[in-house]
Amino acid sequence: MRRRGEGWSAVDWRGRKVAVVGLGRENVPLARYLAARGARITGLDRQPPGDLPAAARDLAALGVRLEGGPGYLEVLASEDFDAVFLTPGMVKDAPEIQAARRRGAVITSQTNLFLHLCRAPVIGITGSSGKSTTTSLVGRILAGDGRRPVHVGGNIGRPLIEQVDDIGPDAWVVLELSSFQLELVDRSPHVAVLLNLRPNHLDVHGSMAAYEAAKRRIFRFQRPDAGDVAVFSHDDPVVRAMAADAPARTVFFGTGEGIEHGAALRDGWVGLVDGPRWRPVLPAAEVPLPGAHNLLNVLAASAVAGICGVEPETVRAAVAGFEGLEHRLQVVGEMDGRRFVNDSIATAPDRAAAALTTFDEPVVWIAGGYDKGVPFDDLAALALRRPLRAVVLTGPAAGRIHEALERASQRLDLPVPPVHRAASFDEAVETAARLARPGDVVLLSPACASYDAFRDFVQRGRRFAELVQALAAASGS
Repeated sequence: MRRRGEGWSAVDWRGRKVAVVGLGRENVPLARYLAARGARITGLDRQPPGDLPAAARDLAALGVRLEGGPGYLEVLASEDFDAVFLTPGMVKDAPEIQAARRRGAVITSQTNLFLHLCRAPVIGITGSSGKSTTTSLVGRILAGDGRRPVHVGGNIGRPLIEQVDDIGPDAWVVLELSSFQLELVDRSPHVAVLLNLRPNHLDVHGSMAAYEAAKRRIFRFQRPDAGDVAVFSHDDPVVRAMAADAPARTVFFGTGEGIEHGAALRDGWVGLVDGPRWRPVLPAAEVPLPGAHNLLNVLAASAVAGICGVEPETVRAAVAGFEGLEHRLQVVGEMDGRRFVNDSIATAPDRAAAALTTFDEPVVWIAGGYDKGVPFDDLAALALRRPLRAVVLTGPAAGRIHEALERASQRLDLPVPPVHRAASFDEAVETAARLARPGDVVLLSPACASYDAFRDFVQRGRRFAELVQALAAASGS
């Protein structure tokens, strides 16, 4: 279909036989894009065609052949395709996918196609946590700079594949990139940002090594002759060590000493560093987002701004006006002196740990959910050192979190706060509200994915807000 080393931009899609596997938010726009260019598309999904969302069903009107239900992948082993586009998180070693590869199909993804087709410089941001906040903040900074059009997408907002032909070389594109989106890329962004690395998604990747390998792809294919730059956390020792393998120029961000190029914290100020040159951006005390982890997000965004030639005054204005994102330490209500905080984005232990360190007030912590197979021991050890009023656990991972708290208690000789098990998410919120006292924080920071009870963390966070509002109304607050 394309010669080795030849970009996807050279492909004439007319008459090409293409399978698009998984008809969700990322691949439906891809199918529309390819159909408009004359590809013969088969759309595959585990749901039968009649059960698909309307946007996916509407593909049939564009000539897309829809196949779904049990055995939906079998067509990959029985027909010849030029390309197979997989949805993020799809198991890559499924026998049918391997059969398609043996039959000559190129196995790829919407993200990879976009990176090949986009004429504008792309800033890609990944990490185990902080991706959405940093991506949004970089977009805000570049928009405030005003010299180029700015497009923000990827794992946040909407996929940009349908707009790719309209994005000119004078624009900026800022993409949040998950490990799932990076697995199949063979082209890296022009500016690649790696925020941090902690165990996550091990139920899909299978091992920490595989998860790290996916993250490395954000900088693996960078080219020094193209002026590419990789941005690494200096505070995260694993990420800092990975910088030695970067093929292009590297810069760092962090709160410690030793940063020669990038963004650093000095004497209480966030600033840009370029050798001996120091340009202050803003006092750390003026960062409006709570928590040490958000200070690192601001430093990462500042490092990107420096690479893009943005003046410190513009960065300061963007940071000062940035209110954060929904489901990220978002206060959703107050009731009888108790503050309710929605941190549903905390789908991994390191995110929950960051949330717990943000509050000095007593906390009633709601945790648990879908079990991704990651360890909870470090989180439990940190939790026992925080002012926890109580812990309310729910979902399949509740037992492992409770066990981790007990192990940490024995290891550290610290007491375990009262632990309550809830049979449902709604019961967990109601229990936490009952246990909290005036001046306490009720914190939803689950350390787990939401798939046991919700479509995604957004639905979980909004349900939390709904329950808080209902409880407040019932109490007359």
